[in-house]
Amino acid sequence: MTIQDVMDILGASLICGEEHLNKEVHTACGSDMMSDVLAFVKDQSVLLTGLCNPQVIRTAEMMDIICIVFVRGKRPDEVMIELAKDSHIVILATNRQMFSACGRLYEKGLRGGASH
Repeated sequence: MTIQDVMDILGASLICGEEHLNKEVHTACGSDMMSDVLAFVKDQSVLLTGLCNPQVIRTAEMMDIICIVFVRGKRPDEVMIELAKDSHIVILATNRQMFSACGRLYEKGLRGGASH
């Protein structure tokens, strides 16, 4: 599945990273707790979160997450957008709730990674 597929499945809007929409994603993680995300396996992942602060971008950077989807209508500020651009991370936003967004992606074949 590509990031473009994720965007289409969730009816999400693109905030930044248009040049990376054709990148493949293999797993997804849904969490508002960055400590849980840190326990997630690095594998060209999508992070779905309602937490909207620069720490989300920093965590994604450390975990090689290539796409962040902000759920529940959350929108990143300019500082977060610039951090994401610098790290080549795609940011999408959807009005869907976390559960619904994760469920739709799972239904279309995207899976969670195994944690160690």
